[in-house]
Parts: sequence; structure tokens; C-alpha cells
Amino acid sequence: MMENKSFSGEESYQPLSVEEQELKIKLYDKLLGVMDLSLIETVSADQARGQISEICDRLMSDLHIPINLASRKRLIKLIIDEVLGLGPLETLLADPTVSDILVNSFDRVYVERHGKLEHVNVKFHSNAHLLNIIDRIVSSVGRRIDESSPMVDARLADGSRVNAIIPPLALDGPSLSIRRFGVDKLTAKELIDYESITADMVELLQGGVKGKLNVLVSGGTGSGKTTLLNMLSGYIPSDERIVTIEDSAELQLQQPHTVRLETRPQNIEGRGEVTQRDLVKNCLRMRPDRIVVGEVRGGEALDMLTAMNTGHEGSLTTLHANSPRDALGRLEYMVCMAGFDMPVSNIRTQIASAIDLVVQLERQEDGRRRVISIQEINGMEGDVITMSEIFRFTREGIDEHGQIKGSFEATGVIPGFHSKLKQRGIDLPYKLFNCGDPFAKF
Repeated sequence: MMENKSFSGEESYQPLSVEEQELKIKLYDKLLGVMDLSLIETVSADQARGQISEICDRLMSDLHIPINLASRKRLIKLIIDEVLGLGPLETLLADPTVSDILVNSFDRVYVERHGKLEHVNVKFHSNAHLLNIIDRIVSSVGRRIDESSPMVDARLADGSRVNAIIPPLALDGPSLSIRRFGVDKLTAKELIDYESITADMVELLQGGVKGKLNVLVSGGTGSGKTTLLNMLSGYIPSDERIVTIEDSAELQLQQPHTVRLETRPQNIEGRGEVTQRDLVKNCLRMRPDRIVVGEVRGGEALDMLTAMNTGHEGSLTTLHANSPRDALGRLEYMVCMAGFDMPVSNIRTQIASAIDLVVQLERQEDGRRRVISIQEINGMEGDVITMSEIFRFTREGIDEHGQIKGSFEATGVIPGFHSKLKQRGIDLPYKLFNCGDPFAKF
């Protein structure tokens, strides 16, 4: 969504020399021998940093190793990160431009900045070192990872999502993925400035949310679905009761009348799992005005559609799909996962009756996330769900800088829900749809 900019902290990614690496390991081992790390929890973070820095300074003086001041400060910072934080990852986590951290192995680390993946010169000492950091991450959220449970999907305190997988499932050593989420959610104005959407499209979506249309946000991984869902949820009136349901809590709703629910994985004994379907069923007993499902992945799709068709209008959700038509196909498949033997025509009727708008996002080659289509579901014609495109993004090529050339445009189609919104006091101007008032008198 943003233009590429140079990272001011690039020098922090420079790898240590062999001598520096050996010195760091030696200092760390000596630090463990002279300092009781269990006492760190009894003091503040600033005090702990000060004590560790002081001890490391003294140890380096005792070792009589010639080292300049800049290298000394850098080594001390890395050791502090190792003791108090997540080691080599601390530099990446401190970089606000990094949205994803992908550790393929202890010596191959990639990040995503401004929609583009790039390799960084950050390394762990070994697979054992990486495994220790992974264990520190998952244990901090009350989870465990070992050969009997070699996969973990968890959420950090700042909302970042963490996925770790270790041998024997990961053949080349432990692998770690961290998807970060900004503290401040992007506003509609910022998305317009990033050329992810237009003001007319925002006006339509704002009217749709306020007018209690059921909206399905579709797109691939990293296409900006959660970002858009956060923006859309901001248009829900503050006096309505909202219940959010997520696998890993990522939504940042500002309304005061919000209840946040999150799934729970099974424990070591294979019990205690709470699925999204369980939460959707439960939330219907919580008297919600709006239901926001972070992402539908399975049988909960049926319960969500049932809720939309039985008085819970204005619900929002996302799913993975490459086009609006594919999104309906995936929704149909997930309803079948609920285990009920229903005719396909009945499932499609439920979908056509429940969903009003499908918003399609795409992460494109230039790193930008764009809303490439907004389509209304009209109803059924035979066994086929009919749709009308209201807005679209038309690609025209790629310029010499690798940026995609194209334009957003209204198709001229006036949505069928226009009159429904008007009855609810939301009068979207006809010029929004690139057409004149069809009822105007000449």
C-alpha cells in the first residue's frame, strides 16, 4: 500500500564477523556464570538493561580484547536482546516498516517491507539457538513446542501472529513466521492516499455498513483483508453491540460496546479445543447487533449464514479466494464441511439471501494492496447465484519503475440495495455509480 522507502536502520542488519560472533558467545556464557538471570523479573526492564550493560563492560575489560567503542556498544545491545528479548529478532521487531518476519532456517531470514519480500543479514548462531528463541516465544503465551507437538500458531502480546514448525516436520531445521500488525489501524483517507481504494468506493462501503448490509471481504494471503475489515467495522454505530470471533485476535475495534472472542486450541491431552463454530453458536445467545468473524475457514460458515438470514444483519467477515465468484464457491464448500447433507441449490439460496456485497482485494506485483472489485449479489437464476459489479480496478500495464498502471472505475450499475439504503436514511448519490438519476424528470 505504501511506496518503497529506504530503511534508516539498515546498518543494524549487518552480520557479525567471526571474531565478533565468538566474542558475543563468550561474553554471553560468562554473563550466565556471574549473573542470576532469575532475578531479572524482580527489577524493571531499564534497570535490567543497565545491570547487564555494566557487567558486560566489566567482562570485556577483564578479557583485554581490543575493540572499538561502536563494536562494544553493538555487542552489548545484542547480548541484552538475547537475555531480555528475542535475540536477533529484536532488531527486526523494532523496525516499524517490517510487516512480516520469515525465518526459513537459522541463517536465512526474510522480511516484508511495503509489500516486497527481501533478505536481511540477520542470523542465529545455530538451529539450537533458533529453537531456543521459538521456545521462548511460545512459552510466553502459555504454549509448548516439541517433537510430540511440533507446530504452534499463537498470538503475541502486541497482536502479532506467530507460526512455528520444527523437526521432524520441518526438514531443514526450525522455521518461524511472524505477521505483525500496526498499533494504529489505517484509516480510509490513508488507504485512498495509498491508492488502494477510491473515495467513491469508500462512500459506498460506508453506506453499506451503516445500512446493515452483510459484507464478505475476499482476497489472498497478505492482500489487506483484516486492514479493510478494521476500516469497515469503524462505520458501525457506537450504540450497537458487536461480537467479534477470531482464530487469533487481530481486529482493532474502537466501539465501546464490543465483546471479543478467540478460539482455543486443544491441550497436550487433545482436549479443551474451542472452535470458531462453537463461538459463532455461542455468540447468537449473546444478543449481538453485529457479528464480525475475522475469517471463515470451515463449518462455521453455515452458522454464520444462518445468523445473517435470521435477523443479524450488518455482519462482516473475510475469507481466502482469488475472485468474488471463487469466494462464493469456497463459502459453498465450507458449508458442506459442517456435515449436513444439503442440496447444492439450497446452499446457494442461503448464500444469495445472506450476502449483499463481496469486496475483492489483491496484493499486486508492485507491493500495493488494492480493492479490485466490489460486487453485489442479486439473487438466484436457476441454480446460479447472479452478481453485478459496481466498481472495478482495470489494469493497463506496468511502467518503467515496476509500478502497475491502471484506474478505478464505476461500471454504471446502480445496486439493487440502493433503495433499501435510502429507506434507512442513507442516500447514495447516483453520480457515485457514474450515471445520472434514472428517475429525474427532463
